[in-house]
Parts: sequence; structure tokens; C-alpha cells
Amino acid sequence: MAAFGRPALKMHQLTKTDRRMLPVSDDNAMTKQILATHSPDSHKVDVKPILLIVEEVIRHATPDIIAKVLDGNGQLDDQLGLAEMDGMLEPLAHVVQKVGAELACKCSGGDAHATTMAILNLLSNYSWDAKVVITLAAFSVTYGQYWLLAQLYTTNMLAKALALLKQLPDVIEHSNSLKPHFDALSKLIAAILNVTKCIVKFTELPSQYISSDTPAMSVALASFPTAAYWTIKSLVACTSLIESLVSLSHELIMSTTEVWELSSLAHKVKDIHGHLQMQLKLCIQYIDEKRHEEAYQNLVRISETLHLDNMKFIRAFISTREDIHPIYDGTTKMTVHLEILKRKHVLLLISDLDIPHEEVMILDNLFKEAHQRPEIRYEIVWIPIIDPAIEQHSKSKHKFEELKQLMPWFSVYDPSIIELSTIRFIKEKWNFRKKTILVALDPQGKVSSTNALHMIWIWGNLAFPFTSEREEELWKTESWRLELLIDGIDFSILDWAAEGRYICIYGGEDTEWIKEFTSKTKKVAETANVDLQMAYVGKNNAKERVRKISIMISDNKLSHYWADSTLVWFFWARLESMMYSKLNYGKTVENDPIMQEIMTLLSFDGSDKGWAIFFGRAGETTRAKGETVLSCILAFDQWKEEVEEKGFVKALADYLQQLKTPHHCNRLILPGLAGNIPENVVCAECGRAMEKYLMYRCCVE
Repeated sequence: MAAFGRPALKMHQLTKTDRRMLPVSDDNAMTKQILATHSPDSHKVDVKPILLIVEEVIRHATPDIIAKVLDGNGQLDDQLGLAEMDGMLEPLAHVVQKVGAELACKCSGGDAHATTMAILNLLSNYSWDAKVVITLAAFSVTYGQYWLLAQLYTTNMLAKALALLKQLPDVIEHSNSLKPHFDALSKLIAAILNVTKCIVKFTELPSQYISSDTPAMSVALASFPTAAYWTIKSLVACTSLIESLVSLSHELIMSTTEVWELSSLAHKVKDIHGHLQMQLKLCIQYIDEKRHEEAYQNLVRISETLHLDNMKFIRAFISTREDIHPIYDGTTKMTVHLEILKRKHVLLLISDLDIPHEEVMILDNLFKEAHQRPEIRYEIVWIPIIDPAIEQHSKSKHKFEELKQLMPWFSVYDPSIIELSTIRFIKEKWNFRKKTILVALDPQGKVSSTNALHMIWIWGNLAFPFTSEREEELWKTESWRLELLIDGIDFSILDWAAEGRYICIYGGEDTEWIKEFTSKTKKVAETANVDLQMAYVGKNNAKERVRKISIMISDNKLSHYWADSTLVWFFWARLESMMYSKLNYGKTVENDPIMQEIMTLLSFDGSDKGWAIFFGRAGETTRAKGETVLSCILAFDQWKEEVEEKGFVKALADYLQQLKTPHHCNRLILPGLAGNIPENVVCAECGRAMEKYLMYRCCVE
């Protein structure tokens, strides 16, 4: 603090002198002048403790104005002990005092530029961040002493005596008139703090990820000299105002020049902060990219290496942090450590927040069934992939919590712990787009299937341990039969087959066709003395329309149907899974009979009309699209004589063959985000290559 009786400094005079000494337009000359003062030695100063104390001084001096700039409360107690700080600050105490003296003395008799350059020369051996922080510390001594007396002079006799000597009561008496000065001062100090903290953040950037020749870092470093100059010059101006208040004059109270000068400096310093903040943002982005690349390559390396257990991969994949329990147990409703997955078969359920509830319900049944069988044990961990732009949105959080509570298995407790490197790995190595995948890991952390969802949909827990070898083994035992098409969905249909009944599975959304087809087919079966049962399996991705049709079927007692829409969803999900599973082994309609039937049914579903498939007692089968099969049924008189000789299904198949025409149109609609869509698909009926079209859908209806 300046000595008692020092004459007040008139800042408008200082500014005029400043303009004469250093023209504003001569930036290059000023930069050269600043750089000429800079000759740092190898000694590195830890400025964080000093900055921490400075923030405390300023916070408690003017808490109502500065608090918004500062983070947290009670940082001295929480972050670092006072005794330890005292030891760290001792080597710098002398230089802080010297800079304080320079501020106090030069403000009275010199100009701002000269004082600023004198301080830069005094601190020539220090780095740019240290120059700014040390000067800020020197100013905070003056600033803190001034406000400490102002706060204590009414209650403490020593403070009162000192306040009288410094004429503080007069300042308080004119506080209303001086409010613009104090507001301008506080705003400038806030801007100075922002720039100082920003410069310090640059020095804390990890050198292993960024160097001085990185473009954003290079631009920032080039800005440090002018940033330091204007920050220190602003502190000179702040000190000048404090000094002026010691010898309060009517001229100062009435003048607005000082407010304008401080506001101009605040504007300049804010511009500098904006520039540095932008470069800091670019640097952090660059570092994040380098870190993510490093983490991604580490994840790739771990995934390709043999391990004794699965923990190394799971930690790298979910979270490497040791201080948290990163997964939530859907059964106990508690967070748990990753060690609970050690040496277990683990299925990573990867989806976005639009995961169908049907998937969760079916998987729930299979998961609970597996946990009742000691020979089949695996754990599931849900990994939600959420766009970072909406991750913190309240709706996303609510939806995540809702889904997490539905799942009896493990989930990450917060989607934000999934690193971008993990998301990149999931997308690039496991071809995740939007459609749910289920990645199987063996107890050593090796991927046994990049999407076991297909296996588990087709064969359930029979596919355990979900390896490609197990998948291939199961396909070898399969043929196109009713049990493959319906298995695990509706046991009553399987019971019909076991009882020796003929079965017709049909689908579509044309209500008139459904009414006519079911009524005519039942009459034909009755005439042919065939015990035929019919079951409606709906249409893929048409939940509401299928629901209405099911009500119509029930009201008119047309056939068997699935009242639970989950079963309809599961029927089509299994068919798609069969297709993708076959595709993984390079199977096509030309070389695989099962694949031909699967693709035929999927293409039937793509049409606007209905379709039907018939199964006989001995496993014989035939199928056709709606108009064709209805024409065949209506023409029963033309082939009824062959039923007794060939059997109902064989006679039907032969007549359907006669009705085939070279002109037909099949459509195959596949989810465009499944990750493994085939480039070329041939028609299951004629063998010609199908044309590829794009379809955009916003919903499943």
C-alpha cells in the first residue's frame, strides 16, 4: 500500500503520456520491446499456489463482484495446507515485494507503459506465466490490504486507526459516487484473472501429447508477450486507482475518465482472453484426439493379445479408473466393481437408447433361464452408445435410467464413462451402426463373436458359449422345417405338428386378402379331409397395424394369432438373424436351401399383399405370395384329385408351380444400419440380381 499522503494519480494524464510513449498502431515495435525484456532461465516456478492465494484474496475482498470468475470456496483449506503453501511461496516473497514496490512507486511518478516495462525487466528471468502471476500477487497485496481495512475499521481499533490515516472513511462516505469506479475496477480484475488462469492452463498441457510447434500452441505462445504486457499494464492501472483513493479528491469523484480507461483496458484484456481461450480449446481438442488415438490403439492391441483373464480388456473397454464402481447391477440395484466379471463369459449388449423393448424382454427371459442352469452361465453388460451432444440432456438421462431399471443384468452406471476411443472401436471393429449387437467375450477376454445376438435369437441358450464354431455346428444339424421357423416362439404350433396336423403360417396386412384366404383355405382343407391349423404371424415393423388385424382375426375367429406383439417382433427378428448368420458364412440362395427359404419369406414380407407357407406331416413344405396362393386355393377343383395321391402340401406345391409366371416383383427390405448388408442379393424365386434402392423410415409403423 502506498505511504500516507502520497498525491493522487490522475489517470487521464497517465493515458495521455502513455499514448506519447507508445503509439497504439505500432504493435510490432511494442512486441519487439517486450521480447527484449525476456531472458528466462531454466528454473521453473510453480505458480499454482500463488494463483490460488491471489484468488482467495480477491474473492474475500469483493465477493459480490468477483465470485462469478472464481471456482469453489475455501480452496486454501481444501486443496493445499497453509503451512505447505508458506514453504512453497518463500522463495518468491522477495520478488513479489519488489514488484509491489515498483507498482506503488512508479504509479505516482511515471506512466503505465514505463512501469509495465520496468516490471517486465525486473521479471526478465521468469516465464510468461510466472511474470503475470507474480505481478498479480503483488497487486493483490495492495488490493487486499485496502479492502481488509475497509471491512474491519468499524470493529477493530488497529484497523480503525490505520483507516483514518489512509482516509478510508472518506472513501466509504462517497461510496455511491465511486460505485462506477469500483465496478469498472472489479470487471478489469475479473478479466485479468481470466487471462492469467488461461495462460497458466497452457503451461499445464501434457507435453507428451502437444508440443510448441503444434499450430494452436504456436499461435498461443506467440500471443503470450502481448498478453503479459496488457495484463501487467492493467494491474498498473488498477493499482493507480487504489492509490488515488487514498488521497480522495473532489475531482476524482466527479470524473468519469478513470472509469472509461479501466473499461477500455477490460475490453482489451477480454479480447486477449477470447483469443487465448480459442487456442486453448483447439489445443485441448488436439490433445483429446491424440489421447483417444492412443487409447484406441491400446484397445486394439489388447484385443489382439492373449491374456490369462478378461480383466485387461474389460478395464480398457469400460473404464480404467480405480476410484469408481463403473457398472450397475440390475438385480441388486447397486454399483459394483469390474472384478465381478473376472474369468466369466461376458456378453456386451451394445445399443443406443432406442433399443426395442422387445429385445430387452426376450433377452431377459433367456438371461434368467441361463442363470437357472449351472452349465450355462454368462453375464450381460449393457453399453449404451449415446451422442455426446445429447448425452447430458434430461430426456436422455431419464430414458437411460428407465432402460437401466428394466434390465436385470449389468449396465454401465453412467454412459459418459464410455470413452470416444471405445465407441470408435465398437464402430470400426465390430461394425456397430444403430442396430443392437451382442458381442461375446470368453473368460480370457477374447471376442468369440462380434454379434452373438443372431445365435441367441435363433437357438437361445443352446448357442452357448456363442462361438463361431458353435454357430457352424448348430447350422449343420438344421434343415428348413417348422421347428426352425417357430422354435421358442409358440409351443402350441409345435404341438400341432407333433400331433400330425397340417399347418399354414401366413402374414401380411391386407385385411380383405386375410379374410378371403383364411375362409377359403379352411373350406378347402375340410373338403380335402385335411386337419389344417392356421396361424397369423403379422408383418415386420408394423406393430400397430398388426395389432388391429389381430383383433379382426380374433373377432371373426379366422385363425390362431399372437396377441403378444413381442412374439410377432421375435418371429421376424429370428428370420433376419438367420439371414445374417448365413451371410457370415458366405451362404447365398444359390448354394444354401435354408438361405433360399429365409430370403423368400423376407421378400414376401416386403410386398403389399399377404403370403403363406404350408407344412405337411412328413416335413414337406411350399410357399407363395398372397395373390398366387389364393388363386391356387380358389382353383382347388383343378388339383383336388391329386391330393389323395401326392398329399395335400405336395399337390398344392405342384399346382403353385404351374401358376408361376416369368413376370413378378419381389421386394426385400433390410435394416440399413445392420453393419453387414450384402452388396448383391439375388431373387429367391428366379435367381436374378435384385436392384438396390434406398428407403428412409422415421418409425416402425
